[in-house]
Amino acid sequence: MNNSYALITGASSGIGLEIANYLAGKGYNLILTARREDILDEASKNISEKHKVKVDFIASDLGNADAPNKIFNYCEDNNYEVDILVNNAGYGIPTSFHETSMEEEEKFIRVLGISVIAMTKIFLSGMIKRGQGRIMVVSSVAAFSPPSSIQPLYGPIKTFMNRFSDSINSNYNHKGITSTAVCPGFTVTGFHTASGVQDEMDRVPSFMKLSAKRVASEGVEATLSGKPLCIPSKTYRTLVFILKYIPASVLSLLGGLLAPGRYDKK
Repeated sequence: MNNSYALITGASSGIGLEIANYLAGKGYNLILTARREDILDEASKNISEKHKVKVDFIASDLGNADAPNKIFNYCEDNNYEVDILVNNAGYGIPTSFHETSMEEEEKFIRVLGISVIAMTKIFLSGMIKRGQGRIMVVSSVAAFSPPSSIQPLYGPIKTFMNRFSDSINSNYNHKGITSTAVCPGFTVTGFHTASGVQDEMDRVPSFMKLSAKRVASEGVEATLSGKPLCIPSKTYRTLVFILKYIPASVLSLLGGLLAPGRYDKK
């Protein structure tokens, strides 16, 4: 594994940081990327000291169109072979859809959608050349849920990401490359505060909340095993199964009970 690395976007906190620690615990060298260089520097040192693996980082904002190429060029310049790509970067918008600028919506789509496509596309060639590769797309159970009044573009983008991951599998499994859509439910991280929906998160029943560590462990194991889909926890796997079959009226009631505020009319 000398030049073989796992690259994780959104790696400075939350699910991304836990994924980094879990992979390092399994002996993988890492490249961490997120926006804040100071946090990445500290995280890389902590992980390297704890797990005795190589950890490098590059600060980059995936809301910028040139960020994927900047990250790729950094890896090329350092001869890092990225055999595991974790597309995890998140982005939240605290305002209602009609109050949000189009520029903000475009950045939202870029971080959660376009950057995932771009990162996958530019690192795919190396994986094909080496005949192996594992890709993780951190999606959400929102991909299976009714449209939400909070960040109404979030669910549709995650549905799109799931289908994109499926397409990677259809086109590249025969070349030794697999993609796993990891779809967690409500996960306790600092993301909800940063995106302005902490109040709604606080109202979610405790049995519906997942730890970032659990999401990371189940997601990484599924990715390394080449599974196309991972829904962490039996609770959410059951919920997604139910969502496929219950009527819309019951779905609305259930959503109001399990995710208070998420489906309220604004």
